[in-house]
Amino acid sequence: MQCIICYPCRTANPLSCKKKELKQAPHFVEKLQNTGIAEGAPVRLECRVVGMPQPVIYWKKDNDTIPHSRDRVSMHQDTTGYVCLLIQPTRKEDAGWYTVSAKNEAGIISCTARLDIYAQWYQHVHAPMKKTQLSGSRYAALTGQGLDIKSAFPMSENGPLIFSASHSERTKESEEL
Repeated sequence: MQCIICYPCRTANPLSCKKKELKQAPHFVEKLQNTGIAEGAPVRLECRVVGMPQPVIYWKKDNDTIPHSRDRVSMHQDTTGYVCLLIQPTRKEDAGWYTVSAKNEAGIISCTARLDIYAQWYQHVHAPMKKTQLSGSRYAALTGQGLDIKSAFPMSENGPLIFSASHSERTKESEEL
């Protein structure tokens, strides 16, 4: 009987070599990414980890294990190594450091990322301004509140009265406007 040597692992028993080839420590194909999201929006923390046999996945938030039966939080894993932690809707207290660990017979690996939750800023929307017909007055056109500039200044029979001011007074007046 001839002895066959398995070249990848240099053993005389190819069956034990096959067993060794089937075990592969977990490794990340895609790692978790730091994420920021508005409070109330859903967030998906995801990565892709592979290994042989398929690794068991554990999630932690700030070094505390996240239970599988947590309200608003669901964990998903498929056969291609896609791993996801879904939080919906998010709350301020969901912010923190999230760690995903993958473990199988050949090893264990972890990856950590930060989740930031931003406060929602609600902007009061004003009712649309009513449109007014533009008059010749710049003031009326700018504010939408009609002001008759002509009646605010005295008029003579020959036209408007002209007032004179020094250059420094004119500059000061225009800076105040």
